[in-house]
Amino acid sequence: MRTEVHVHLFYGADPRFYRKGDEIGCLYGYHHAESDAFSLSYSQDAQESKPMRLVRRALKAALGFDFIHTWRNRAALLRADVIWTHTEQEWLSAALMLLLCGRKAGADAAPLLLAQSVWLLDKWPSYGIWRSWLYRKLLTRADRLTTLASENAALCGQYFGRDATPLLYGLNTRDFPVNAPTQWKPHTPLRIAAIGNDRDRDWETLIRAFGNDPRYTVKLATRRRIPASLRASNVEIALFSGIKKQHELYDWADVIVVPLRPNSHASGITVMLEAAAVGKPMIVTKVGALEDYFPADEAAYVPPFTPQALRDAADRFVADPGEALRQAQAAAAGLLARDLTTQHYAMQHVRITEEMLRERGRGRWAANAHAHARDTQPSTRAATHAPARPAVPAHGSAPLRQPSHAETRGHAHAPLGAQAPARATPQTQSQRASTRDTRGGC
Repeated sequence: MRTEVHVHLFYGADPRFYRKGDEIGCLYGYHHAESDAFSLSYSQDAQESKPMRLVRRALKAALGFDFIHTWRNRAALLRADVIWTHTEQEWLSAALMLLLCGRKAGADAAPLLLAQSVWLLDKWPSYGIWRSWLYRKLLTRADRLTTLASENAALCGQYFGRDATPLLYGLNTRDFPVNAPTQWKPHTPLRIAAIGNDRDRDWETLIRAFGNDPRYTVKLATRRRIPASLRASNVEIALFSGIKKQHELYDWADVIVVPLRPNSHASGITVMLEAAAVGKPMIVTKVGALEDYFPADEAAYVPPFTPQALRDAADRFVADPGEALRQAQAAAAGLLARDLTTQHYAMQHVRITEEMLRERGRGRWAANAHAHARDTQPSTRAATHAPARPAVPAHGSAPLRQPSHAETRGHAHAPLGAQAPARATPQTQSQRASTRDTRGGC
């Protein structure tokens, strides 16, 4: 029987509508996990009126997650064997829904929740008592924690006392095929591109490093507002939306700069992956465990908040084009060697899900074995005061016997890939399917 996985994404990422016509599949590449063993479904965006949209967004702002969107998808969530989430905004919401609804089927039948956090650990010290209490309560419903950076994983242990598995995010190589460069010849002035909408982009340091300097020309692509005080004559601020426009910007640039504030969630990794794929050398702020993805010989790392370090790194590339080319080639090779793709990202989720199912299967087997041993153990009082005698079956009935160990195991949820017990009954074989049918009663 296939494992039913529900991928719960934010409102706006419904695969039916996201980049419709491009046949991209699911945002973040989770669709690559679809197989004979895994069946995937996705959260769906409901059509809503403007007043309802305001209500949903207001509640999202109050809670920190979109509970109305999750509640609308509760039937699909409850039918799943496992729920995958991409950020804390999805798993916090799913955890609340499961706590409200999942118990009706029993803890052993409720979906497993794979909870991935991105910004949660950076924000945690700023949360008040109420929000910290709520999130800790919801954390108890998460079966497995994952992050996209080793620093975030370490903070899970520090803040929550829970282990977390760091995963490697990946690039959609259909949008950005990997092309290692064969030459690097900088323009005069040096062309610098910087892209991103993340909350931790440090545009101030970027502009202070290269603004109003005729040796450089900068194109900055962001939806975030840049203060008028930072505007410079050689810095163009515009929104380059869409894959075609992004490729045009990368093609124009000599160097890709990723300026960042200190963070623990690998901010900027998407731009780094794209820069490596298109063969451009990178200058990156050394924060957020980005070296999990690209070591120091594949990107020029600089300390945060240091405009001079950014300028020096760019000038070194201009002075030594061979070194810039070597670094860009190493980054492209590293991307391929470490398989930093959406396919590999999805397969990491498959591996963790198989581990979760095996752990649940062992737990069920142990519980059934314990119950069987308790039920079949003879009473000490009966053994002492009553003579042993064979059981006498009722008239016309079959002789009584104890179930074999193999038959007892037939009622446990076997580990993924295990062979079914030889004497398993049709009722045993349909246990998971009947369990799914009982989950959607909320």
